[in-house]
Amino acid sequence: MVPDTEKKRIVIKIGSSSLTSLQGEISRRKLEKLVDEVVRLKDEGHEVLLVSSGAVAAGYRRLGCLSRPSSLPEKQAAASIGQGLLIESYSDLFISHGYVASQILITRSDFSDENRYNNARNTINVLLERGIIPIVNENDTITMDFLKFGDNDTLSAKVAGLVDADQLIILSDIEGLYDDNPSDNPDAELITQVQEITPEIEAVAGEPGSAVGTGGMRSKIDAFKIAMASGISSFLGKASNPDIVYKAAHNEAVGTYFSSDVESNNLDQKQQWIAFNSGPEGDVIVDASTVETVIEAKESLQPENVHSVKGDFDEGAVVRILDLEGEEVGLGVVNYSSETFKQIKESESKDLEQYQQAAVESDDLVCHLEISIPIGV
Repeated sequence: MVPDTEKKRIVIKIGSSSLTSLQGEISRRKLEKLVDEVVRLKDEGHEVLLVSSGAVAAGYRRLGCLSRPSSLPEKQAAASIGQGLLIESYSDLFISHGYVASQILITRSDFSDENRYNNARNTINVLLERGIIPIVNENDTITMDFLKFGDNDTLSAKVAGLVDADQLIILSDIEGLYDDNPSDNPDAELITQVQEITPEIEAVAGEPGSAVGTGGMRSKIDAFKIAMASGISSFLGKASNPDIVYKAAHNEAVGTYFSSDVESNNLDQKQQWIAFNSGPEGDVIVDASTVETVIEAKESLQPENVHSVKGDFDEGAVVRILDLEGEEVGLGVVNYSSETFKQIKESESKDLEQYQQAAVESDDLVCHLEISIPIGV
């Protein structure tokens, strides 16, 4: 066992392509390789959580499909079969090494509601502290497109923030991030360290779904943005490389390491929920001077400094903070409803004394200037 000071909480994400055979079915050999490496980390005393794809791949043949289905109902039906088969395979393999695995299926709405978000956090913390290996996946059986995280890369980064992970490891079918598309350019070089997601890095990753992106690289870059803003170091490497998980956890693997040395890139739990999961319900518009004092100086937003509001929202809702040009400058939790804001705007100066509470407390405000990524990824 390693000393307590060296123990880490590690989130590992593995995609379907890294778990399936050439025929598109779950590969027992690949699954065993992953489990063996996780067991090595567990034997050293580390806490490990898996974000695993593969439910559709595990279930589509049992559904009677000869190839991976393309329609949403068939995919969801295959996932309903595959989720059980996949967790059964994981459980059997981990139990053979003396470890217990658990299954957690979630949707985006579980994260957008703060109470459910905190409940998920508490549940996973209990599992990790008891030595269990949680295996997380999006609940593909029931999730509609508008409730999806988008991909398991994004999900893994948000889960890493949820559990205060020390490291996020994303396993892919590519060695790491290159300075050009290695499929087109044989001279493309591997970028081993990234401390800031620059426009150049995003250009290399390409647009979502574009031919420029490699191995879903854009979604991975978005995931690393979230992790870096949450103060979590991350790694991207090839799943098939020998001992990739174990070496990545010990900073010895070939691949790309992502870590930010910007002190402000360390959002707390509440700020992470506001920035990445909440879903704003309306807009609060402020003028340029308020942007400067509130956003840049990180002071609370006072009700008299709200220029106007848009939408209908209640006290405690998350709203977008916009400048007069309509540019989003941040997100925050409001202490007044949209109706109350309108009453404040119409009040005489002498009547404003009854509104002593800040419109948005500084601790409940996350702005673009605090982190190096767009809010709401």
